[in-house]
Amino acid sequence: MRFDVVTLFPELFAPHLTQGITRRAFASGQVDVRLWPLRDFAEDAYRRVDDRPYGGGPGMVMLVEPLERALAAARVDRGGDPVPVVHFTPTGLPMTQARIEALAAGDGAVLLCGRYEGIDQRFIDRHVTMELSLGDFVLSGGELPALALLDAVARLQPGVLNAPSHQQDSFSDGLLDCPHYSRPEVLQTADGPLPVPAVLLSGHHAEITRWRRERQLELTARRRPDLIDAARAAGRLTKRDEAFLRSLQP
Repeated sequence: MRFDVVTLFPELFAPHLTQGITRRAFASGQVDVRLWPLRDFAEDAYRRVDDRPYGGGPGMVMLVEPLERALAAARVDRGGDPVPVVHFTPTGLPMTQARIEALAAGDGAVLLCGRYEGIDQRFIDRHVTMELSLGDFVLSGGELPALALLDAVARLQPGVLNAPSHQQDSFSDGLLDCPHYSRPEVLQTADGPLPVPAVLLSGHHAEITRWRRERQLELTARRRPDLIDAARAAGRLTKRDEAFLRSLQP
């Protein structure tokens, strides 16, 4: 799959595409990333890509024409195949695992990294097919959400992670992940020894599986009860799950 990134700061991407385990996806071409520096598509001597907003107010607004030229160039380079145009904005839909998986199953997308006060709404209305938000906070631009999306998509590609690692991630089954432990078996601290939970050393795989499931349920119920409600509505909770959740209630 291929992602075309329209950005004012292409230099932010290279370090993140060549480091860590997800570099396998980028190095192998499983996830092909093409960068389109927006100022290359400005036509005036100052390479202007923004101007003051109509109606007054603070900040600058990204202009339609350079964005349209960049998008057109990316589409021609792709051979004209239709893919989503993604705009990162605090007003967008949450960037959930389900939406990441849907993108990872497709041919890619054009990722639009806005800056300043925002993008002229006329470009958004004409070209953007999906608006995503990294969370309920404001960033300086769309580059960090774009990098987050690329990382999340890359780790889902075959051979990038040790299978089935991503299947056990938070949100993959609608719940948060369970705690994980490694060596030493007993960690010596100033407050006393901290052992690994005994069930994880038992060798009883069914009991380990159930312990992990209960820790998922417990953590999710405490931190994200909305996910419990969604899992219940989707029919993903068993009678045993429900009984355990009832046992947590005071």
